Amino acid sequence: MVVGFNHNFTYKGAVYHIQTEDSGRKSPTIVTLLYRGGTILASRKTSYADIARVDNLEQVVEDLMKEQHKGMLRSLKSGEFDDVIARFDRGQSSASAAAQPSLAPAAAPQAPPAPAVGQAPPRPVAPAAAVAAPPPVPPAATPAPARPPATIETSLDEIILSYLMGEDK
Repeated sequence: MVVGFNHNFTYKGAVYHIQTEDSGRKSPTIVTLLYRGGTILASRKTSYADIARVDNLEQVVEDLMKEQHKGMLRSLKSGEFDDVIARFDRGQSSASAAAQPSLAPAAAPQAPPAPAVGQAPPRPVAPAAAVAAPPPVPPAATPAPARPPATIETSLDEIILSYLMGEDK
């Protein structure tokens, strides 16, 4: 029995992962999830409890899994999830902006208030030992490691799914 399918696809320059799993006879459900960067963007569930007693259940479930998996891919490629992806991208950009350190200068220390007329001046307090912070390292100061030129490779999973979808060349 096939337990599941996993494929990565590039859509509009981003990599998406589609995963389809069978929960088994005790919980006869097929679940397909669409991920980007570890975040689930969409899911589809199909119960097959109504056909759990058919003679060739394993083959029927495998066929259902293939169709649901391909359906999720078709939905991604047709733009059905573009609104979800846009909301995800906006959430990612605002989260990364919130994580950026503030570059505003620190407030200058204020001088102690002048003593009132007729009062003795305050006694000076010895300053604490100053600990110098290391100077910040600008992001561009650390060069990125050189990468070899990118090559385009097709994984076996992509070839098989392409064949199953009838897109083989």
